[in-house]
Amino acid sequence: MTQSLHKRVTIVGGGMIKFGELYEKSLEDMIEEAYLNALSRVDKGIDPKDIQAAWYGTVYPEMGNSGLGLSHATGLFDIPVTRIENACATGSDTFRNACMAVAAGVYDVALVVGAEKMHDDPGGLIQRADLKRLWMGRGVTMPAFFGLHGTAYMHKYGVTREQVALVSVKNHHNGSLYPYAHLRFECSVEDVVKAAYVSYPLGLYDCCPVTDGAAVLIITNPKIANRYTDTPVYVLGSGLATDSDLRGGDLTSFPATQFAAKQAFEMAGLKSSEIDVAEIHDCFSITELVSYEDLGFAKPGHGPELLEEGIVSLDGKMPVNPSGGLLAKGHPLGATGVAQLVELYEQLRGEAGAVQVKNPEIALQHNIGIGRYATGSVGCVHILGR
Repeated sequence: MTQSLHKRVTIVGGGMIKFGELYEKSLEDMIEEAYLNALSRVDKGIDPKDIQAAWYGTVYPEMGNSGLGLSHATGLFDIPVTRIENACATGSDTFRNACMAVAAGVYDVALVVGAEKMHDDPGGLIQRADLKRLWMGRGVTMPAFFGLHGTAYMHKYGVTREQVALVSVKNHHNGSLYPYAHLRFECSVEDVVKAAYVSYPLGLYDCCPVTDGAAVLIITNPKIANRYTDTPVYVLGSGLATDSDLRGGDLTSFPATQFAAKQAFEMAGLKSSEIDVAEIHDCFSITELVSYEDLGFAKPGHGPELLEEGIVSLDGKMPVNPSGGLLAKGHPLGATGVAQLVELYEQLRGEAGAVQVKNPEIALQHNIGIGRYATGSVGCVHILGR
């Protein structure tokens, strides 16, 4: 029988660092800074000795970046440290695994760390040797892969380039207000449409930057949460799924997201219409647009209406990516999902500053990962509540 996470895990602390091209910081430097920020945000304080286990999400390198990296950065030795890798959904899955252990009663207090150093290789993400093996063999880069989805979506539903550009305009506006964002500037629809193409229909402003970053969460058994805070954030639902393009279907959705969302909503006992704020995977503008529909916020082909009607704007009925999303905040793979959860933790506690939305009660976090020679995806969804 499947066990539910519903209100069996609480978040009592979260912190991150400003994302960017952090050549001056090592991976351990970034983890240490995010960890200390998280400790400082625990309302009643926390002794690091209370942390009984840690989960560490990072993608590169495949070998050598073990749990010792977390231990050296935090001083947390002599406890279990588990490293997780699940493509771009690594951070989300790291959180999910830690939650499972706390919900099972194995540990009362656990640490979740997501971190990635993307700029050690001057060629960035696309030119890394392991990605050459995984992607270039099929002639597919990530912009090309998502460009195919964009072309298919626009063709099938008659969506215009200008409508897709609205995602970038919204998220860069939000990112200009978010202190941790890598890119803090605004752009217009005209700027997005006229920018140099990376892989049609995606131009420069439709693509997330290559970013370094780290983020940390502290989670507990709800029975002891009041030792650390009087306003914990609860995990209400979680879902994780995979799918493959080889199973058929078209390129206008990511079925793994649909399956993961179904699991999370059922566990939480909620509907998509009850979400107040969301952090959605937007590695490219088209990804957010398609994800509106996969998550149940809009019917197929009607995602652009959420943008045009202002529903997903910062002052809208259901703001999406108040942090600026991956397009503005950046996408340091292992840190991305954890950072999304840190942002939602702050939103639900009313601590999100310039990007605070009005009185949110329920929040949704969503990550997509693409893998296996660009033939499929993994989707991860969490629902949080206060």
